[in-house]
Amino acid sequence: MQTLFVDFDGTICHDKFWRGLGRDKAMLVQNTLFVDNPLLVVEWMCGKHSSEEVNKFISQKTGIKYQTLWDIFVNDCKTMTVEPKIFSIISKLRKKFHVVLITGNMDCFDRFTVPALKLDNHFDTIVNSYNEGQLKSANNGETFSKYGRGSLDNAYLVEDSSTSCKAFGKLGGTALHVTMRIPARNHLENLLYLHDGS
Repeated sequence: MQTLFVDFDGTICHDKFWRGLGRDKAMLVQNTLFVDNPLLVVEWMCGKHSSEEVNKFISQKTGIKYQTLWDIFVNDCKTMTVEPKIFSIISKLRKKFHVVLITGNMDCFDRFTVPALKLDNHFDTIVNSYNEGQLKSANNGETFSKYGRGSLDNAYLVEDSSTSCKAFGKLGGTALHVTMRIPARNHLENLLYLHDGS
């Protein structure tokens, strides 16, 4: 069976952590972490830090109470949204593909987002960089090779990261790049159309 890899953040979900803080404080937190300390983010995504540790770091840097940050962070993780139509299309694609949700994400994804959204009911396999100890594009896309069924020559990736798309392409797979103009739903619908009845 062919493998279809689908990314999460920026591909089928566009919600951000700490959005519940309100615009100004959320922007402060985003800048503190993703702009000023990008290495910390990568380390978090590769299993070197816990969500508690990162929220404590942000609290120290911004002066926002840890418990406030934590409560909003957990709730935001639990209330991430994916368009229902996406799940509907993926359900149909699972009859043709082994569908893998492959994400560069943190421990909070497994702890809060997966159970809250029941993602394990919608995908055959869930792969999180936090558990792999590396980003999916690392080591020549080693993670793709690890979780692909058979040859990647007939595998697909639906993804917003150009870096991951390039790594997947070098392995022989077909990367379907998600952009503002071409959202994930379009790519998934096209795949369904191409493989319907095949």
